[in-house]
Amino acid sequence: MRLRNLILLTVIVPLFLVLLVFSLVAITSLEENVRSRLEREVEVITHVIGTTLGHALSRDAAEPLEETLHSVFSFHRIYGAYVFDDRGREIYGLGLGEALFSPEDIRRVAEEGEMQADYRQHDEWHYYSALKPLTSPSGEVLGVLQVNRLNTGVENYTGFLSQAALLAFVVGAAGVVLGLWWAFRHHIERPLKRLLAVMQRVETGERDRRAPVDGPAEYQQLAVALNGMLDGLAEKDADIAASRRKEVELEQRLRKSKKLAELGVLAAGVAHEIGAPLTVIEGQAQRLARSEAIGEREQARLTRIHGEVERIVTIVRQLMELGRQHNVTKEARPLDELIQAARELVEEDLEAHAIRLEPELPSPSPQLLVNGQQLIQVLTNLLRNAAQAEGVTRVRLRARQERDWLTLCVEDDGPGIADSDQGKVFDPFFTTKPVGQGSGLGLSMVHRIVNDHGGTIGVFDSELGGAGFEIVLPLDDALDDDTPATPPQDNEEA
Repeated sequence: MRLRNLILLTVIVPLFLVLLVFSLVAITSLEENVRSRLEREVEVITHVIGTTLGHALSRDAAEPLEETLHSVFSFHRIYGAYVFDDRGREIYGLGLGEALFSPEDIRRVAEEGEMQADYRQHDEWHYYSALKPLTSPSGEVLGVLQVNRLNTGVENYTGFLSQAALLAFVVGAAGVVLGLWWAFRHHIERPLKRLLAVMQRVETGERDRRAPVDGPAEYQQLAVALNGMLDGLAEKDADIAASRRKEVELEQRLRKSKKLAELGVLAAGVAHEIGAPLTVIEGQAQRLARSEAIGEREQARLTRIHGEVERIVTIVRQLMELGRQHNVTKEARPLDELIQAARELVEEDLEAHAIRLEPELPSPSPQLLVNGQQLIQVLTNLLRNAAQAEGVTRVRLRARQERDWLTLCVEDDGPGIADSDQGKVFDPFFTTKPVGQGSGLGLSMVHRIVNDHGGTIGVFDSELGGAGFEIVLPLDDALDDDTPATPPQDNEEA
């Protein structure tokens, strides 16, 4: 059952029933009171003059009889007074209502000796008339007195007034019910429907829907509470989604770290096996180069062989370094000092391509617990990769501190990295440079060093238009000893 109907049935209807019963009782009491007053007045007047008229009849005195009847009309609303003998014949009378009673009614009153009264109508007039036996001093019934009182307007219309009052009550009750129905619909049902509509929208998936804060104070409080609950649920959903993203990202990092570790072990084994043949080839090439029987053309070829062997040796050394387990020796180093050292190492590359380096560092400079040489290597590789990209004119290096984490971003305004390649940039031997210009191990080494420090590294599309690399490092060594790193992340990690 709807709330509106429930309130009408349990509150309004019983209230009106009680008021109706009370009104009917009040109207009935009013009618009875008016009738009782009328009857008492007539009966008192009849008793007052009855004794005098009895003595007048016993003496057969006409003058006292007439005077007494005339005195009756001094009372309010008395319109008729008559004296009859014991046989019902009129002796003397004045006023209206003579024929209200028949002679038989008058004789019966004389025979019974008891006063009688009744309501009578004659010629469209309404009377209350009383018949009283007139007795002599000895108690003998000599005649009957009839006193007629004309009903007043209120007395005549008490029934009509009762009906009018009942009709007015019904109309008023209907008006009150309609007013309550409109007020309930406007001030209670509509706000409830608005709240219900908001909850239904939220149920269908519109989680950003909120209830309007208007209407009565109670509904405003309810709307504020509902909106607060929805905001809390939205925050919980956002936290759950963020936790799930972090779990997925952590799983991806773990898989990539495991993959890089496996590739590093494989690469270290291969590097160890080809190290000995490379040493022999380099030794034989150096011996041939010292021989006087070789001409300049052959000497140039041996020099090229020596250079390529040196390149292979460098790659082998990087592969062995990539697959080796590292125990990082850390020390407290200021961030600006590390960045300045890396900047000096790549300064020539930046100047050669007219690239402007734009550092944005916090002040004061935070202290990092890191292996300074390795972190300088990380920054150097990233800055050099940016300097070697085609069309780069700006390189921005940003740093910010959030709680116990430091975030470093290296961005450029070059062509960037294709979306299909962003997930592979840290894989060994992957490079976008032309053949012979890169080994594809630089970013793998960067990834390994950052992981050894308990941090993360990711690639993203920079707002400058090119590629961006984000490094997140713990400021406290305990963060990477006890639990996996879960730093705040704004960009997609590789």
